[in-house]
Amino acid sequence: MIDLRSDTVTKPSEEMRKIMFKAPVGDDVYGEDPSVNELEEYAANLFGKEAALFVTSGTQGNQAAILAHTKPGQEIIMDNEAHVFLYEGGATSAFAGVQSRTLTNDRGKMGLDDLEEAIRGEDIHFPETALIWLENSHNRSGGSVLPVSYMREVYELAQKYKVPVHIDGARIFNAAVASNASVKEIATYSNSIQFCLSKGLGAPVGSILVGEKSFIDLARKKRKMLGGGLRQAGILAAPGLHALKTGIHRLAEDHEQAKMLAKVVDEYTDLNVINEVETNIILADTSKSGRSANDWLAIFKDKGILAVAFSPTTIRFTTHIDVSKEDINTVIETIKTL
Repeated sequence: MIDLRSDTVTKPSEEMRKIMFKAPVGDDVYGEDPSVNELEEYAANLFGKEAALFVTSGTQGNQAAILAHTKPGQEIIMDNEAHVFLYEGGATSAFAGVQSRTLTNDRGKMGLDDLEEAIRGEDIHFPETALIWLENSHNRSGGSVLPVSYMREVYELAQKYKVPVHIDGARIFNAAVASNASVKEIATYSNSIQFCLSKGLGAPVGSILVGEKSFIDLARKKRKMLGGGLRQAGILAAPGLHALKTGIHRLAEDHEQAKMLAKVVDEYTDLNVINEVETNIILADTSKSGRSANDWLAIFKDKGILAVAFSPTTIRFTTHIDVSKEDINTVIETIKTL
């Protein structure tokens, strides 16, 4: 099977497995795991932030950030298709006791006027606006990229009202490569960022949260509350560090293969690609074909290709490190015969 369901399905390379086997370890709760410490220092420097925190998942990183940024009864402004709103089990309200104020989005971008209007004023009836939330790249918009200029405008607006900005950067390196910007430049316009070591970079597990040292110190305590106090975590941190050092440069290949595949889907099937393919995600609408997304998934699976339903009439294909050029060519030739 050629698995295009998600970039979360990648397997660690043999080199990563050897690195895991040999990784020096210690008790991370005591701050004594050398592999974790090296990873956190490297990540902080890469993003131009004071400190970093290794977490087990993107969701744990996002929730630790919310707990560190907010107090119960406050409010977070985010777009109405944000991962943290749709796909994290209601953790924002369950753990932090804050509510989400969602705004409509265009390819992940909330309108600046709408955003400013949503920031709460001084009124005893209103919750306090504690955080502005961005997602880059934006999953529900098909991996769309937030321009650096837009993030700068949001950050300047947030500073005006003394509200911090968090970026859910699960696929931040895809966004950086696609926009020809460094993650350090992107990070300039945020107070904190969470990014995944898995997905496009190919590590088996883990994410990183970066920000000011005082924020990371507090987030470390919140991570403990979430069950993320790690012991000999170096066997997970070491492949993450390897992924950061070696995996970013090849993401452009995933983007190019996604564009190739999107063109063929549009030309040779009655599926309609509905997103501008900027990174590694393709969204195809099935409505014109008269078949549901699940019908199409069965057709593709019968041909040895796995994808995932994004809605009853939308399919998502995702390219990644474990999908080779030969695999994409096989998918392309298969689609041409449908």
